[in-house]
Amino acid sequence: MSLLSKTTVLKTSFAIEKTIEPIYTGGSFSLSNDGYTFASSLGENVKITNIDTRENICLINGDLEIITSLALVLDGTRLIIASRSLMLYHYQIPSGDLIYTLKAHDAPIMVMEPDVTSSLIATGGAEGSVKVWNIKGGYNTHNFKGHGGVICAIKFSKEIKRRKDRWLLATAADDYKIKIWDLVKNCCLSTLDGHLSLIRGLDFSYDEKILVSGSRDTILIFWDLNTFKLKKSVPLYETIESVQFLPKGLLVDNSQLIVTGGNKNIIRFWDYISGLEVNQICVSKLEDITICEIVYNSERNILLSILSDHSLIIHSLSSLQFPILRKIVGYHDEIIDCTYIGNDNSHIAIASNSRTISIINCFNLDFDFLNGHKDIVICLVASKNGQWLASGSKDNEARLWKIDTKSNNFINVSIFTGHMDSISSIAFSSIKKGTMPDFLLTGSRDQTVKLWNILNLKDSIKSVYTRKAHEKDINALDISYDNKIFVSASQDKTCKVWDLYNGEVLGVLKGHKRGVWTVKISQFKKTVITGSADRSIKLWNLSDYSCLKTFEGHTNSVLKVLFVSYGQQIISSGSDGLIKLWTIKTSECVTTLDNHTDRVWSLCISSSEDTIVSVGADSVINFWKDITQDEKKRIDNEKSSFIKNEQQLLNYVQRQDWKNAIILAMSLNHPHRLLMFFKEILYKKTSGFDNSIEVNIIDQILESLSLEELSNIICRLRDWNTNFRTSYIAQRILYILLRAYDVPYFLKISNIKKILDVIIPYSERHYKRISGLIETSFLIDYTLKEMDNFPDFSKL
Repeated sequence: MSLLSKTTVLKTSFAIEKTIEPIYTGGSFSLSNDGYTFASSLGENVKITNIDTRENICLINGDLEIITSLALVLDGTRLIIASRSLMLYHYQIPSGDLIYTLKAHDAPIMVMEPDVTSSLIATGGAEGSVKVWNIKGGYNTHNFKGHGGVICAIKFSKEIKRRKDRWLLATAADDYKIKIWDLVKNCCLSTLDGHLSLIRGLDFSYDEKILVSGSRDTILIFWDLNTFKLKKSVPLYETIESVQFLPKGLLVDNSQLIVTGGNKNIIRFWDYISGLEVNQICVSKLEDITICEIVYNSERNILLSILSDHSLIIHSLSSLQFPILRKIVGYHDEIIDCTYIGNDNSHIAIASNSRTISIINCFNLDFDFLNGHKDIVICLVASKNGQWLASGSKDNEARLWKIDTKSNNFINVSIFTGHMDSISSIAFSSIKKGTMPDFLLTGSRDQTVKLWNILNLKDSIKSVYTRKAHEKDINALDISYDNKIFVSASQDKTCKVWDLYNGEVLGVLKGHKRGVWTVKISQFKKTVITGSADRSIKLWNLSDYSCLKTFEGHTNSVLKVLFVSYGQQIISSGSDGLIKLWTIKTSECVTTLDNHTDRVWSLCISSSEDTIVSVGADSVINFWKDITQDEKKRIDNEKSSFIKNEQQLLNYVQRQDWKNAIILAMSLNHPHRLLMFFKEILYKKTSGFDNSIEVNIIDQILESLSLEELSNIICRLRDWNTNFRTSYIAQRILYILLRAYDVPYFLKISNIKKILDVIIPYSERHYKRISGLIETSFLIDYTLKEMDNFPDFSKL
C-alpha cells in the first residue's frame, strides 16, 4: 500500500544539477599562476575552467580556424590565442572581451610562452621565426630568425630579479637544434646541437646556470649556460615529452630536482647533479597511454599531468606519497552507455569509444578506470544494490566486476566467453537472496542470447543455454523483477518475450516499422515499453502481447526508455538530442529536456528517482534533478503573491492612490495597466495638460528610479511611442526622465543605443505630424478672419 500511495506523485519538472562537459580534447593548454584556472583549445574555441571545481569560467568563440597555441597571463586574467588564421588575439578573462588583434607570423604559431612577470610573451612559428611581444601594448619587441624548421619548444629564463646585462630565451625547432637568445643584446648567443629527434621540453634552472632539454631520442641533456657546452647527458630509455626544473630543496633537501614524463606513463624525479632517479609516480597502468605534458605550479605545490587519453591528474608534492588531489577526464568521446553503481548511487559507470570503463564520482567528479576489455565497451548493467557491474564489449566478451566505491576497489571477478560477435546488450537478474544476482544475460550481434549462472564462479564458466533469438543484431535485454521472463529487442523490428529458465519464446511483440533500440519491463504492471528507430515508443501488454499505446514526439530514433514514478511515467531519449517525460495514463509528453547537441544514447536513474543521468554522442554527461515539488511550491507561491498584489492594486485604484499604483504596476511588470494609470493622470483635466498635483506624482516617481527600473520604463515608452495615440504619454515620460537624469546614467543601460534607434525615428514622425496639424490650424484662423469681411446679408 505504501508503494501505491507514492504512485500518485507524478514528475513534471527537471533541472540541470551539474554537467560534465569536455574541457580538454588535446592540443594547446595553459594553467594560470594560481593553479586553478585552466584554458584549453576545443577545436576552434577556447574553454576556461576552474580545474578544481570544473566550473565553467568562460568560453571564447574562435575565428573558425583551429587553435594552434594559447597562454594564460597575469594570474589568469588575460588570455593570448593564436590560430591557423595567423592572427594573435588578446582577451580579458572572465568577461571574454577582446582587447586587441594583430597579425603575428607568416605561418601558424605553434608554441608560445609568457615570461615570469607576464609583461612579455614569446611566440614560435611554423616558418622558423621567433618573436617577442609586449603583452600590454601589443607591439613586437624582438624578432629572431635562424632556425631551420618549425619551432617546437620555447622557454624564458626564470630569474625574477634579472641581470641587467642578460635576459635569456631558449627555443628549439624540428631541426633538432636549440638556440639561446639574449633579449638585452637582441642576438643569438649560441646554437646547441646534441639531440637526434624532436625536442619536446626546455627549462632553465632557477639560478640561470643550466638549461635542460628533453627529446624523443630518450636523452636528457644539461647545458652549461656560461660556456654553452654540453655538461651532462642522461639516457632515460623512454621518449621524453616534458621536462621541468623544480625549486631547490623541494622533496629532497639541498637538491635541485628535475621532473620528466614520457611514453612509460611515469613521472620521474632526477637529481641533476648526480643524474640519478630519486623518485617516481606511476600515473597510468595502461600501456598505450603517454604523458603529454607535466606542469609544476608553485602556488599550490602541485604537478598537473596531461595524458594522451585526455585525462588530467593533479598530484600534491607536499609529501613523498604524492597524493592525488584530482583525477579529471578531459574528454570522454562518444558515450554509449551509463549506469549508477555503489550502495548509495555515489558513482556512475560509463562506456565510451574506449576499451576502458570510466567510474565517475558523482560528488567531486573524479574518475577511475576499469581496465580489462580488449576492444570498445558497448553495454553496461549494474545490480540493484550497486555492488556488481557487468560489461559487454566488441572483444566478444562479457566481464563481471565487484564494486566497492567506499574503498575505490574494483575487481574483475569473471570473464564470460562464447559469443562469436560483439556483445551488444546485457542484463542482470534481480537479487532474491544474499547480495549477488543469480543470472547474467547477454545478447550479441551474432543474434544469440546466452544465460550465465554467476552464483558459483569457481566452476568452469559455461552458459546455461544459448538461443538463436533474432534475425538481426540484439540491441537490448531486460529481465522481469520476479526473474520469470526476459525480453529481447532487435534490429529485425521485433521484441520477443522469453521464459528465463528454459529459454522458450512466450510471445512476439510486432508493430514497429524499424529496428527496436531499447526495451524495459515494468516492475509494477504486466507491461513492456519499447523504443524504435521509427521514432515511436510503444507500450505492450504481457498478457496477450498486444500494443496498448503508442507515444509519438521524438523526431528521430528512440534510443533509451525507462519507467519512472512507479511505472506510471516513461522517460525516453533519442537521436534528436532530446529527453522526454511521458505520462502513460494521458499519453502526453509532460516535459522535454534539452541540453545535448547530439544523440542521447543512454539514461540511468538513481534508486530514489530524484536524479537522472543522460549521456550522449556529444561527450556530455548531464545530471537532471527532479524539481517537481520545488516547482509546485514556486507556482503556489506565485499564485498567492499574484492574488495578493492584484487585490492591493485594486485597492490603490479604488482610493486613487496613483503613486503606489504606478510603483506596484512597475514592479509587477504590467505595461498595459501602467499605461492606463498614466492616462488617468495626464488626461484627467479636461481643460488641458497642466502641472496638477496628480501630474507631479509622475515626476516624483520617475525621478527616483533604480537603473533596472529606468531600463524597464524606457523599454515601455519605446513601445508606446510607436503608436500616435499613446505617443503623448511616452514623450511626456521621456521629457521627465531627460530632465531628471544625466546622460552618463543613461549610458549605463546595456541596450540604450538600440532603444534610442527605435525612439528617435518615431519621435521625428510624431513631431512632423503635430507640426503639420499646427500649420493646418492657421488655415482655420485665416478662414474665420476672412469671414468677418463678408457683408451682412440680413441688411440687404
